[in-house]
Amino acid sequence: MKLLKSILLAGSGSMALLSVVHAADLPTKKGAPAAIPVLASCKNVQDFFTTACPLTYYGVTFYGTVDVGGGYQTEGAPLNRNIISGVEELIQKNSHQAQYTLIPNGLSQSNVGVKVAEHLFGDLSFVGQAEFGFDPYTLSLANGPASNHDNTNLPLAAQSSVGDSSRAGQWDNSQGFFGLSSKAYGALTWGRQNSLTLDGINAYDPMGLSYAYSVIGYSGATGGFGDTEDARSNTAAKYRLTIPAGSTAVRFGALAQTGGFEQGNGANAEYQGQIGADFYGFSFDAIYSYAKDAVSMGAYNGAPPAGVPLGAVKVTLSDDSSVMLLAKYTWNQFKFYGGFENIEFQNPSDSYGATAAKNGGPITTLGGFDGYVQKFAYSNPKTLQVYWGGLKYAITPDLDVTGAYYHYHQLNFSTASCAHTFTSAAAANCDGTLDAVSGMLDWRFAKKFDVYAGVMFSEVNNALASGYLHHTTADPSAGLRFRF
Repeated sequence: MKLLKSILLAGSGSMALLSVVHAADLPTKKGAPAAIPVLASCKNVQDFFTTACPLTYYGVTFYGTVDVGGGYQTEGAPLNRNIISGVEELIQKNSHQAQYTLIPNGLSQSNVGVKVAEHLFGDLSFVGQAEFGFDPYTLSLANGPASNHDNTNLPLAAQSSVGDSSRAGQWDNSQGFFGLSSKAYGALTWGRQNSLTLDGINAYDPMGLSYAYSVIGYSGATGGFGDTEDARSNTAAKYRLTIPAGSTAVRFGALAQTGGFEQGNGANAEYQGQIGADFYGFSFDAIYSYAKDAVSMGAYNGAPPAGVPLGAVKVTLSDDSSVMLLAKYTWNQFKFYGGFENIEFQNPSDSYGATAAKNGGPITTLGGFDGYVQKFAYSNPKTLQVYWGGLKYAITPDLDVTGAYYHYHQLNFSTASCAHTFTSAAAANCDGTLDAVSGMLDWRFAKKFDVYAGVMFSEVNNALASGYLHHTTADPSAGLRFRF
């Protein structure tokens, strides 16, 4: 923790210095909001690369992102084309080697998509969106479950980068939905959609869900309110309504999943509700979530248990619930961010043959892989608390500096006494923590291009270090991003 505290102090000093140096540049009075220009669609290839023109024709917009980069990791694992981030930016159980490496999708997921907004009558429009994420180096569709399958039955020190995800190689692994939208009555959509919690942290994460610089961006446990596969529902009805009132606004949201595993979902049921407001530069949101039989998928680190065939992945089921509280404040060139989520895990409603004493039977996972249900893990409910905060400062309209801190705290859910240790020998169901600090510069040097550079240091201790080969890593990186 001494290294972590030193980085935090250095980061705080740097931010304070920046605020002093640029204090004279701060505006003393906020002017009237500028009218948003209506951009003409791209007419030729030169316009596409050198101007902000969109690819919008007859109500249909084509868009995309390509994010490439590289960096160094004090403890990492080789690149895997299936994992959504390419490499493990956060300390993981199998992080085992120092390396220079390509880093795809450091700031945001590379993607291609299409959006539709077609006016019907009055205030009503038909809307739709389809998008998939990919690895810009190999052009492979993002597929976290496949990375587990790639590494199952291998010892930790022989594994490549691995991580579960709701993105499982689908043609719409980001989103794929349609519906109706009205300014007066809100938007009702159905299909593959982000969870309300994923939308929430996207709006309240200082690092904008960056894989390279954000714990809650790299790990989908926060957006999936316990399990990353629930960060998106494949068959969900979602309702959003914003009610403006002068300089303030109140918003409501709800999501209900139809169907379960057979429809390509990461849980057998999912429900969410949200309320939020904006006023005088402040924004607040509160989100409640529940998932039945949520899936956490992983690789067997070596030979599987008796009766489980080679090549199968392991599946842990749980009923998850969470409360997420979000806040941010904008003042001149400063944006302050903060968030908290309390997640509770309980044994699943459906056993699939598992008990507290034995493993269950086979199950087909996201991506179509053979999985085996593990013994009940939560005879005593487990609580995971997630905290984060950060500050973004606009040095110029095109150059931002951002700093952030993230903290996981797993509460003790063991019936036995727990010895505190930094090593992998810690019991997995005892008290444990993860801490990470990150900083980044982002320069938008052209209409559709930006370059970025930053670093994230992460550390696990006690129960959250259980089974890890190492418990810290520092990962500096830089990249180039093109968005159209």
